[in-house]
Amino acid sequence: MIALLAVALITLLAAIVPGPDFAMVTRNSYLHGRRAGLLAALGIALGVQVHVFYTMFGVGLIIASSPALFTVIKTVGAVYLIVIGWKTWSNRAGLVIDLHGGTRVPRHKILLNGLLTNALNPKTTLFVISTYTQVVQPGTPLSVQFGYGLCMSAIHLTWFALVAIFFSQANFRLRMIKHQRTIDRLIGTLLMALGVLLACANMDKL
Repeated sequence: MIALLAVALITLLAAIVPGPDFAMVTRNSYLHGRRAGLLAALGIALGVQVHVFYTMFGVGLIIASSPALFTVIKTVGAVYLIVIGWKTWSNRAGLVIDLHGGTRVPRHKILLNGLLTNALNPKTTLFVISTYTQVVQPGTPLSVQFGYGLCMSAIHLTWFALVAIFFSQANFRLRMIKHQRTIDRLIGTLLMALGVLLACANMDKL
């Protein structure tokens, strides 16, 4: 239960940080309507699963071959959370969303673009790997590991569906972008705190 809560919290923090996925959902919602934004959100959630599947396979191999190496990787993953927390906290670049060129786009293409946005996003790759290495232990059932992945996708879908519904409206979108610096600092602080706690716990096991 604690591991699932950790996955949910880390995933939520990572999803809220404005990035290419946020820009894509907002742009599609603004230019093509709410349904397009929801399709983009679904694509982003499916993109998370791409990383989940190969991470589960890789983590399983590492656990089987070298438990000690797995513990080291867990520590590196925790340190990575601290690094992205710091980068989020210190981010000074504002999010730019291109709201021009409103040519009608087929629905299947919007879904595919959403999937590729996360499937090809290095930040999502490292986030999924680092999170999985924190919560998966030797002997963790595959059903539980799949559950973690579904939790990650469900949170991405829920958040970006809300973005599609609410933040596609000009006043909500502009308000979030206006306060992006404050949001980044809050999320960055929480990520760094989680990373430090996890790193300390892993160091005790070395």
